[in-house]
Amino acid sequence: MKAKFLILILTILFLEDISAQYTPFFQNFSLSEYNAGNQNWGISRAENGMLYVANHNGLLEYDGIKWEFMELPNKTTIRSVLAYKDLVYTGSYEEFGYWKKNSKGKLLYKSLSDAIKSKISPNEEIWQIIPFKDGIAFRSFLNLYIYKFNGEIKKIAPKSVAISCSVVDNKLYVATLHNGVFEYKNDELSLKIMDKSLANTKVLSITKYKGKLLLITSLKGCLIYDSNTLKPVDFEINNILKQHLLNGFSLLNNGNMAFGTIKDGVYFTNSEGNVIFHINKENGLINNTVLSQHLDFDNKLWLGLDNGIASIDLDNNNLFFNDVSGKLGAVYDVIKFKGTIYIGSNTGLFYLDSNNNLQFITGSQGQVWNLKEIEGELFCGHNEGTFLVTGNTIKLISTTTGGWVVKKAPEQNNTYIQGTYTGLVRLKKQNNTWNAKHLGKTTMPIRYLVFENQNTAWAAHAYKGLYKIKFDKNYDTIISIKNYKNKGQFSDFNVRIYKIKNDICFKTNDGWLKYESIQDTIISFDLLNENFGKESYIISEEDINQLVLKTKSDAIGFKSILNSEKEISLSNNYFKNRLIVGNENISKISDSTFALNLNNGFMLINSKSNSKTELQKPIINNIEIDKSLIDFDLNKKIPIKLNSSFGISVCSPKSSNHFFEYSIVELDATKWKRLEKNKLELSSLKDGTYTILFRTNNNLGKFTEASKVQINILPPWYKDTLGFLLYITLIALSIGSFHYFNKQKLKKDQRLLKIKYAKEQQEIVREKNLENEKRIVQLKNESLRNEVKLKSKELANTALALVKKNETLQEIKKELATNKDGFVNQYAFKKILNKVDSSIGHKDEWKVFEFNFNQVHEDFFKSLKSKHQNLTPKDLKICAYVKMNLSNKEIAPLMNVSVRGLETHRYRLKKKLDLEDDISVSDYLINLE
Repeated sequence: MKAKFLILILTILFLEDISAQYTPFFQNFSLSEYNAGNQNWGISRAENGMLYVANHNGLLEYDGIKWEFMELPNKTTIRSVLAYKDLVYTGSYEEFGYWKKNSKGKLLYKSLSDAIKSKISPNEEIWQIIPFKDGIAFRSFLNLYIYKFNGEIKKIAPKSVAISCSVVDNKLYVATLHNGVFEYKNDELSLKIMDKSLANTKVLSITKYKGKLLLITSLKGCLIYDSNTLKPVDFEINNILKQHLLNGFSLLNNGNMAFGTIKDGVYFTNSEGNVIFHINKENGLINNTVLSQHLDFDNKLWLGLDNGIASIDLDNNNLFFNDVSGKLGAVYDVIKFKGTIYIGSNTGLFYLDSNNNLQFITGSQGQVWNLKEIEGELFCGHNEGTFLVTGNTIKLISTTTGGWVVKKAPEQNNTYIQGTYTGLVRLKKQNNTWNAKHLGKTTMPIRYLVFENQNTAWAAHAYKGLYKIKFDKNYDTIISIKNYKNKGQFSDFNVRIYKIKNDICFKTNDGWLKYESIQDTIISFDLLNENFGKESYIISEEDINQLVLKTKSDAIGFKSILNSEKEISLSNNYFKNRLIVGNENISKISDSTFALNLNNGFMLINSKSNSKTELQKPIINNIEIDKSLIDFDLNKKIPIKLNSSFGISVCSPKSSNHFFEYSIVELDATKWKRLEKNKLELSSLKDGTYTILFRTNNNLGKFTEASKVQINILPPWYKDTLGFLLYITLIALSIGSFHYFNKQKLKKDQRLLKIKYAKEQQEIVREKNLENEKRIVQLKNESLRNEVKLKSKELANTALALVKKNETLQEIKKELATNKDGFVNQYAFKKILNKVDSSIGHKDEWKVFEFNFNQVHEDFFKSLKSKHQNLTPKDLKICAYVKMNLSNKEIAPLMNVSVRGLETHRYRLKKKLDLEDDISVSDYLINLE
């Protein structure tokens, strides 16, 4: 509390010497942003931070980032709105009711007036809604409707037009146009204040003021009611209100007051009614007609305008000077010199007069780069040279163009070195006159200049890097210039030089570096890279306790070097699109006040103020699948069909200057992505469970704990229960089919096996039979062979017997021939001899022999005859005897020839058989089949 009181004191002291030309921070919302009607008749902010606006076309909802628009069922204009607890009450043409979010996060309207439709007056509109005790009061010009939370609605008709309703000390006052002010008691109106001064007077609001009732009227100013007496109160604002027609009033938390007018924006007064701020179209308000206003729990004043919406941050002690005329242009430097604020811009040099009105200094037209107090005098570094500023006049002291920067020469009196478009210039005061001398040696543009020691300075070229410059002891000339282009690894572009705690520091595109004198090189400065950030650079003078940095996200941060000053940060929301990129500059106005140059103005920053960086954990507003909202429970996983698109809308209505980030844990829990607006839309995720985290962040690097949504991307049907049931069914069918077919196969195999076994058995039997048959055949053949042998033997024996017989008969014949003469009877002799000859060549014997021979040697004669058709019967006989392997000696008697004769015959036979010389008749015939 002490700190807040001290800040309040400092703020009041600071504000004593400024007029309404300065304004607190405010923000405009144009028609193109909220996309609804231009007129905004009512405005209210809910406890959860949501803002609701009664717009000409319907109801607007704002979550701090995104606007949503909703229409009444009858699409009529909404004239009033009240966000109370978890409901949003609205009043319209012959209609009033409330909006409530359903389980899908969508606001749905429920009419209350339908319950008393017959009691609604024709053509009346509900212009005001306020909470009162255990109900809500709806006011039209004709009636007052008291809705109690038990569902009862009471209609009260004032005696004349009801202008406003106000609740003071739990009492409901109703101001009428002609009959004074009434108090609502026991379901009726009783007269509270009646004075002739109230006749035909629009009392817009009644509030408590110093223990009394303060009545704020539209055209008669403010009146005090005390001890049954009504009298005007002496406020400075009264005359202004009579001129511009008051339309809204708010009593601020610190006792100050805000008056919204029809013609000239909003006026802020202190508790005594004296104007401290005025915000209108001339200093940036989007529209001058205030149709409604609302003070929220964050001490922000919201204005519903005739064309747009605005919000004013009353807790922000930083003030703005805005020149909407465009005369000022882009501001490059601001300085407070001898009680006067001087402003250097791209159009020239300006100052603020005693009324804080902007005044141009004649002859200063052109780019002003630098304003600096030196030796009690004000220097102006200008595109045309360097000027001395005295009051509202200027005097040229150097013609060297482009006075960017001026630094005091160490341990020198009245000597300064200036960086310009064409090199370095010495400024020296002699005999109360400033003299300028170009030091030569270099003509390169030098924007940044820092002294390392008495005669050594560092300079930065805009595009060619760093240089170390040595001066003579009197700073009359430059002794040497050393290029540090190759001394360390860094970019030559956008090099800035600072001296921080005796260290020569450089900010480059590669981050923070510093000069290492021992090695005479440039190295990385890790301390500043960590504390300041590689993308941040200093925009203030470096010889103050608090450095001011511009961050990568365009935020402005105060960093304490001595760690004794409180560090504050300002997000870019305050100066969005107004910074002079690359030429940002913070000027010290007083010990705790700094000026930030902006386009068309500047911002006064109170470094003692609290840095308001409130962030709230994101709220999951609604979830939609395939563009349709769904019911959801954050304690359960949300099922989503595969290949469906889904969106998750988040909000953090109580946060300020914020944005959202999200991370999908299963993909990369460490990677946070910025969410455009406040809705995450995803599709084509693989099936599975995903945890999506949302957090609120701001441009100052702060963020909240995460809100969590778990979704379950359902698997395709073939991976789901249906698929598993199908798989189980298929598996069961497969198993059954496998079992059935396996059983059938088994039966078949058994049958085939039986057949196989039967066949094998038959084959075995057949083979056995064949073997047996073969054996039988063999036995038969053997028997036949034996028989043939036997017959051959018998045949041979027969042949031998015949041979013996014939030999015997031959011998007998010989004996007979020898003893021929011994026979008396020659006839008998011849008869005996004939019988012998007949016995030797008996044909029947040959037939018997031939038959038996064919039995033994089957088809021998057929084969022999077929091959040798010229054989005679005698040849065949000889062949048969040779086949039987009989010798010539044995064959000759059988043939009844001599051995010699037989040999001759065999020789002839060989010729007939066409045998080679080396083949005998015996071999040929024996082997002939």
